[in-house]
Amino acid sequence: MIEIKTDGNGKVLISNEILAVIASKSAKEVEGVVSLVGFGRNRKGVAVQVTEEGVRLAVSITVQMGGKLHDIAKAVQSHVKTDVETMTGLTVTEVNVRVSAVTPENKRKN
Repeated sequence: MIEIKTDGNGKVLISNEILAVIASKSAKEVEGVVSLVGFGRNRKGVAVQVTEEGVRLAVSITVQMGGKLHDIAKAVQSHVKTDVETMTGLTVTEVNVRVSAVTPENKRKN
């Protein structure tokens, strides 16, 4: 849970789960991303770590065959960072992308 300082009207709390939801939806919007893949203890494809410097995210994706993996991963990093920062006002310090699988074209799952 992250507390966002306000101007004296109370406090705003944002859960790590909400950050993961924002990152997940954002990553799925990137062309070439088919789905997110659960990993480790995280079964949803997005891990969130909050530090004093900001938010660190790890996203695990399946991409379409034929796409340039580096370009897709960089687009995911940029899109996720922008969306999380815009929606929450928090600083995203890292978005690590793991390409976990490649699937034939036209197999997109949301």
